[in-house]
Amino acid sequence: MPSPDSAVRVADLVVRFGRRIVLDGLSLEAKTGALTAVLGPNGAGKTTLIRCCTQLVRPLSGDITVLGLPVGSRQLAGRIGVMPQSAGSWSGIKTGELLRYLAGIYANPLPVPALIERLGLTDCAKTPYRRLSGGQQQAVNLAGALVGRPELVFLDEPTAGMDPHARRATWLLLRELRANGVTMLLTTHAMDEAEALADQVFIVDHGRVTISGTVRQLTKSGRTLETVFLNHTSARAAS
Repeated sequence: MPSPDSAVRVADLVVRFGRRIVLDGLSLEAKTGALTAVLGPNGAGKTTLIRCCTQLVRPLSGDITVLGLPVGSRQLAGRIGVMPQSAGSWSGIKTGELLRYLAGIYANPLPVPALIERLGLTDCAKTPYRRLSGGQQQAVNLAGALVGRPELVFLDEPTAGMDPHARRATWLLLRELRANGVTMLLTTHAMDEAEALADQVFIVDHGRVTISGTVRQLTKSGRTLETVFLNHTSARAAS
């Protein structure tokens, strides 16, 4: 049985794409009300983990519970927000129209004008998604994940492509969400982001957790988080 303190519990997850093993017995837990960071090289399985937790990928074996329920349970509807790395299907719709549409799905959404202003999207509210910069698209993706007031949010590299101002504003927002009891599981390549935000860190390589702990635990004895990451992951050959 999952712990009542665990918003996400993943046990012995195995995923294969063709002949390639993407997740190889991966296990982790994300605590309720905390921000959990999953770090790993490209191809380590981070995005696949999120897709399994949101029923976009079906694992070969293993067990996942989300908010104490099996993945796909009807009781999870409206309680989870997902920020993908990209949302190409939104390409033709304007930012404001998109967020108003998404807000209309939920019974008690966040006010869209305030969300647009908070994420620095006021000047591009009438701009089609495909014409936004990479950082602006990320901000829209984040707004879409948050507009329904979820209890749990999955964030796949939330600040990738953002400029320093937008990145810091996003960090502040994520801290406020955590303070208000929202649970977050995010992936990131940015060591400083994990150091600044994470309550718990899992480092993943070749589909397995290689080490985990709080930032303080992982960086004891003067080690940096980047050093820990390099020592517990392997380099990928350039394609």
